[in-house]
Amino acid sequence: MEARAHFYRQEINSTVWEVPEKFTLLKQIGTGAYGSVSSINEKNKEKVAIKKLHRPFQSEIFAKRAYRELRLLKHMKHENVIGLIDVFSPATTLDEMQDFYLVMPYMFTDLSKVRGHLTEDKVQFLVYQMLCGLRYIHKAGIIHRDLKPGNLAVNQDCELKILDFGLARSTDAEMTGYVVTRWYRAPEVILNWMHYTQTGKTIVAVTHSHLRPCCRLSMELACSVP
Repeated sequence: MEARAHFYRQEINSTVWEVPEKFTLLKQIGTGAYGSVSSINEKNKEKVAIKKLHRPFQSEIFAKRAYRELRLLKHMKHENVIGLIDVFSPATTLDEMQDFYLVMPYMFTDLSKVRGHLTEDKVQFLVYQMLCGLRYIHKAGIIHRDLKPGNLAVNQDCELKILDFGLARSTDAEMTGYVVTRWYRAPEVILNWMHYTQTGKTIVAVTHSHLRPCCRLSMELACSVP
């Protein structure tokens, strides 16, 4: 958590953002559960993404989800998994803390927005990167549980990073079946098998089909995910 700095407020699409003055040119880039904005860090001119976690302590479930995402982002170090640059809050005391913000590398878009605009070579490169990221996550003993095109970010160089670890779990934990966006749920999730470690295989194959709808579903691409 960074030291107290000068903050300013800006309203973007009815959401108030309170960020340090070094982050300028805020612009909305996401509309998820919390929302994200892009910004320029005036100190080093680096473009970043800022995710606002609003009232993360209003319930035990929200607090666990926020803590889980923060902890995993802090420790994940892989070129195909999103990392954490900084964390901040405008609050000066714990009693005042209603929101905190995660600063992450900026990515140009996500795979939900690029369907049908990719060559087969690029699709294969993206799927390869997805497999590399999943292999790293699974070897760390983590199941993502919400992998879908919208949580697979890409930049203009076709580099991919896996996002959003708010629903992630340890592989040795029992888990509910009501996870993963419906169309990307693996059979073992739909059937509510409490211990599952292979959901990445199905999701990779379905995502490949999403990227190349004219191609036959390539289940063999998923076979290398541990």
